[in-house]
Amino acid sequence: MFFDPTFILIVPALLLALYAQYRVKSTYAKYSEVANSRGYTGAQVARYILDDYRLQDITVESTPGELSDHYDPKDRKLRLSQGVYGSNSVAAIGVAAHEAGHAIQDAKSYAPLKLRNGLVPMTNLGTTIAFPLFILGMFAGLPQLMDIGIILFSLAVVFSVVTLPVEFNASARAIRVLADGHFLSERELPMAKAVLNAAALTYVAATAMAVMNLVRLLILRQQRD
Repeated sequence: MFFDPTFILIVPALLLALYAQYRVKSTYAKYSEVANSRGYTGAQVARYILDDYRLQDITVESTPGELSDHYDPKDRKLRLSQGVYGSNSVAAIGVAAHEAGHAIQDAKSYAPLKLRNGLVPMTNLGTTIAFPLFILGMFAGLPQLMDIGIILFSLAVVFSVVTLPVEFNASARAIRVLADGHFLSERELPMAKAVLNAAALTYVAATAMAVMNLVRLLILRQQRD
């Protein structure tokens, strides 16, 4: 299933994913060593941005892990990794502003974000059972199960595609807010943008991987007809 001749289709996406991981880690590490000239920490910038948008009900807290930063719309919490929360690096400021951008999207009912959040339950189900169902259907000679697997995996592909505008928009908001609020100097803004662009590439790679895996499933399904 995973190493049939169609595997060649995902090789370019796999290489892109590996490059994206290298790029985000190296870029983040590079600019984690550059302190911003204003002396702000990631937590301070996130708090300032949220307050400026009258989102005082959203709390900013530290969470374990590296690059585990995320906004939780259900609990109304913006969680920053330990390397971002208390850091005054340019990389930390960019990441904190990006996550605050997701909170702003939520407050403004940004359509792609609402769609992505709505897809989460079915996407989680799809990514868990889509491949097992497809494999079972393939070896048991049950094309109906293969079709169900394809449909469920298609939800994961849609989720990946919808994630792209959500992430790009959050990064664009972050850079704009950082510039307008003078959180970073003109020299530092391109550094923060480089960090966010590297992170965005990982989502592009994930989408490419999902799309090509769906193509594989469709080809394998067609071969059973």
